[in-house]
Amino acid sequence: MLQNKNVIITGAAGGIGLAAARRFAKEGAFVIGLDVNATACENAKNELEGAGFRCLYVPCDISSVESVDAAFAEIGKAVDRVDAIYNNASVFLDGRDGPLGDIDPAIWSKIIAINLTGTYLCTRAALPLMKKNGGSIVNTSSSAGVTGIPECAAYTATKGAMISLTRSLAVDYGKYNIRTNCIAPAAILTDMVKASNLNNPAFNNEKFLEMVTPIRRWGTPEDIAAIACWLCSDDASYLNGAIIRADGGITTNGDVNR
Repeated sequence: MLQNKNVIITGAAGGIGLAAARRFAKEGAFVIGLDVNATACENAKNELEGAGFRCLYVPCDISSVESVDAAFAEIGKAVDRVDAIYNNASVFLDGRDGPLGDIDPAIWSKIIAINLTGTYLCTRAALPLMKKNGGSIVNTSSSAGVTGIPECAAYTATKGAMISLTRSLAVDYGKYNIRTNCIAPAAILTDMVKASNLNNPAFNNEKFLEMVTPIRRWGTPEDIAAIACWLCSDDASYLNGAIIRADGGITTNGDVNR
């Protein structure tokens, strides 16, 4: 599906990003992984190479202009084009995010810097390498981007912005045969979710799943990786500006707090 494609994945050393790196590599892509955790980068690289796949992992703080520029300088030495970028990296700071009036300005700035500015910086750096041959940009929103989620105003703001940014990129860069689409996941069982208030055993039971998730199970990183893989492939060549709700039906089911 992705044979001989060069694909950048942000947040590629853990969670959904690592699941995507594994899936993309199995589908034939040369994976270029960015992650702020240098040790996790090395571990992910060793895993993929140990499985017989070629890859490049570069430690990178996507919220830093200097770090992104340095990472893409290294990427430019390794490849002459980028066929896709999957902007997966983001943070949810449980206990520090909250209702807007309660958020410390430093926390607000940090969430915006990683979740929104990080996507801007990485996509901006990738575009010159994509314009030559066209390609695919996949952004990451959330159920928080399409419906009201309580007590996480900063996170929600970034995920709503991601949807609008996707549409802006779709109309601006379609003429270069660059497609931009967005995945809006929810209830994906990652370490970040486990570390949030969703790790409370009260949420991890059949009653909760029946109440908010029509499909009656948690999503997995592999579920989302499969969608991202398809969006980056030629099989999705006419999809541009789409927002895919990968949430088991949560946002179709109405109030997630009832």
